[in-house]
This record gives sequence, structure tokens and C-alpha cells, in this order.
Amino acid sequence: MERTLILIKPDGVKRSLTGEILRRIEAKGYTFVAIELREASRETLAAHYAEHEGKPFYEPLMEFMSSGPVLAAVAEGQRVIEGFRSLAGTTEPTLAAPGTIRGDLGRDWGAKVMQNLVHGSDSPESAEREIGIWFPAL
Repeated sequence: MERTLILIKPDGVKRSLTGEILRRIEAKGYTFVAIELREASRETLAAHYAEHEGKPFYEPLMEFMSSGPVLAAVAEGQRVIEGFRSLAGTTEPTLAAPGTIRGDLGRDWGAKVMQNLVHGSDSPESAEREIGIWFPAL
């Protein structure tokens, strides 16, 4: 079985969309191995977004991701990485297809594209690294 890290970002938590997003993931047939609502520390976020350090959007991203609680989860299932990313939709909510999390629930925040409700690992290697950051005991 494949595993992925899923984050419901502060905008999704603030808008009370966690239940709907988790429901869609379970309806797709994936199983949750771990779920935790938490305030993300600067250290955790720095490790998670290390590849973006020094880029113009890094500090605004860090500020946004620490602006409120984040729901961190590990989901498991057949091709869950690819499947969740398809379920999430394209990163820009305005362009995300209807039926996807971002297409149905996302809002157009203009230049604030990082406010796109969810994050999902993009590869098995990223999933392993990210799960180790957010859930070191797994």
C-alpha cells in the first residue's frame, strides 16, 4: 500500500471544510493512518518547504501556513499519491475542474494562490520525507 501526506491548510480549517474534505478522501476508498489538528511550528514548515527557501513566495507561504491550525493526515491506498492529487484538482482554484476539492470548494484569492485548501505529496519520495516531518513515529 502507498501512503501520502495530506494537509488541510489554514484556509480550509478556517472555513470549516475539514469534514467535507476528509469525507471525499474516504469516499475515494483511501484509509487514514494518522490525523492530527495542530498549529504548525516554524521548524516543521521550514523542513516541509525547504526546497522553496529563498524563493519570493517562501515567506508569504510560511506566514500563511502558520496563520491558523493545519489538519495533517496520512492516507493509505492503491496509488493514493496520484489519486489524491487528482481529487484535489489543479493548484489554482479558479482553474480546478468541477468535482475536485479545489474546483468545488476553492476560492479565487487573486495573487494568494497558496490559499488552495490542501496539500498532497507529489511522489513516493516526497511522501516519505513529508510523513517523516509531520508524523515521525510512523
